[in-house]
Amino acid sequence: MQKRPKVWRKVVANVPPWLYLGSVLILVGIVVVMAMRNTHREKSLAAQTLLEKGAALIKAFESGARTGMGMHWRGDQFQVLLEEMANQPGIFYLAVTGEDGLILADSDKGKIGSRLHGPEEMKALAIGAKEKWRITNLADGRKAFEVYRSFEPLVSRNATDACEEQGWLDSCPWSGLGSSGGTGRQVIFIAFDVEPFDAALAEDMRNTVILSAILLLLGVGGVMTLFWAQSYRFSKRQLKDTRAFASEIVSNLPVGLITTDSDGKLAVVNGAAERISGLKAADIVGKFPEDVLPAVWCSLKDVIGQGKPVMEHETECSFDGEMNLPLSLSASKILNEEGSYLGNLFIFRDLGEVRRLQEEVRRKEKLAALGSLAAGVAHEIRNPLSSIKGIAKYFEGQCAEGSQGRELAAVMAQEVDRLNRVITELLDFARPSDLKTRLTDVGGLIEHSLRLVRQDAEGKMITVAFHRDESLPLVAIDPDRLTQALLNLYLNAIQAMEGGGALSVRASADGRGGIRIEVEDSGKGIAPESLSNIFNPYFTTKSSGTGLGLAIVQKIIEAHRGEVKVKSTPDRGTTFNILLPVDRPEGGFHDRKA
Repeated sequence: MQKRPKVWRKVVANVPPWLYLGSVLILVGIVVVMAMRNTHREKSLAAQTLLEKGAALIKAFESGARTGMGMHWRGDQFQVLLEEMANQPGIFYLAVTGEDGLILADSDKGKIGSRLHGPEEMKALAIGAKEKWRITNLADGRKAFEVYRSFEPLVSRNATDACEEQGWLDSCPWSGLGSSGGTGRQVIFIAFDVEPFDAALAEDMRNTVILSAILLLLGVGGVMTLFWAQSYRFSKRQLKDTRAFASEIVSNLPVGLITTDSDGKLAVVNGAAERISGLKAADIVGKFPEDVLPAVWCSLKDVIGQGKPVMEHETECSFDGEMNLPLSLSASKILNEEGSYLGNLFIFRDLGEVRRLQEEVRRKEKLAALGSLAAGVAHEIRNPLSSIKGIAKYFEGQCAEGSQGRELAAVMAQEVDRLNRVITELLDFARPSDLKTRLTDVGGLIEHSLRLVRQDAEGKMITVAFHRDESLPLVAIDPDRLTQALLNLYLNAIQAMEGGGALSVRASADGRGGIRIEVEDSGKGIAPESLSNIFNPYFTTKSSGTGLGLAIVQKIIEAHRGEVKVKSTPDRGTTFNILLPVDRPEGGFHDRKA
């Protein structure tokens, strides 16, 4: 029962405008037809009234004539009766004629013997025993309603015969008119003045027009009210849809959006603005920006107050009074169609990720330049190293066993070998990563890599544990290069645990369609100030390190379209997280250059 009004409102709201126009036209047609029918009915009633009045007077005159004949009235007495009856208001004349239209008796005595109507006209009237009527014009131009029928004062006898039978033919009102007037059928005419009826009809017409106009106005007003109500509901629904649409857009914008109202108070704070600033919309809406937002907002407010919009203004803001966030700010006024001020709009986005990417691009550009330089230098150095080592071996053979020269030559050869290893690592870092990928079981690869360092770990009292997820899918990787990256991480972990400890490796799904490999040690950890530099080439905290191991690890992982992250707590250990996407090539094996 509660749903019916909603359904009805929905039906009314969906009625097209042309249907309202059609309803108005139909209503106008109905009112016009009703007015015409009412006018026609009034005219018919007026004609019927005059006809009935004429018939009654004719019958009364006939009855008077019969009574007078029975009482032996003289002709002048019948004339008096005729004149008295015609003397009533609204009657022009009362006359009795023969079939040829000659007047036998008339309310105007002077017209007796003249012709009321011509023979042709009398014939066209089709006179009978039943009353008939017509509208005719008199000689003086007046309009008359004329009622007529055959006149029979005595049934089945003509009037002259009746007078003769009564013995008063000389005094008969219809005698002395000649043979044509004294014989044949007589016709009685009575003419009424239609002017009062026309006036009444005109008044009724005015009333009908007024009433019809009122009904039409009421009907049109009702239809227009429905139309306006429908337009209002449609506009209201459109406004609600627009608001919902705008609210959904504002809520899901990836950038922060804050607006103020015409009073300068905060009105809208979207979800992105809450995430970036750490402020809750419920806590700051309705307050002035200078009370809850950084001072940079106030300066932008002053600028846009001068009519100058602010576009992509980069600055740093602190919402909690501690950490500064790099932001890009845009601001402008909100004006309606009339140009009235509604408030201010602030759009801002966090530049932290942008600057991190910019830093990453600069780092890779620097590494690429450094790699190109290192490759050229390494090739130039590596060629003479063989000669130096050969000469060192020659002098070592020329010197006696245990002599100082022999020891110096051996040291020279060892240093050449060490320098050759550094150059080899440098070349590995500088050369493009030519990956030879194939579908590989990551769990088996990790077990194999741990077997290679297990003896060194056990020699330093380090326990090695691997937590394997048997449900991991096969991954398209270069097993040799990934093994190289894992060995670098293992060796760094072992070197960080000189007094023993635990090396733990875990492989699992990362929840985003990839694989996570965690390498955790319980060593001395990495200082916070060094964490941002550990992947830079030649950065090392070890006296004998080259600073290329972690840089190579990062390069190998990025070549696999993955990423490597690190978490470390001094004196508690370090954890490296490797995230690899699941990539399954159709051919089983393929080469890829990074």
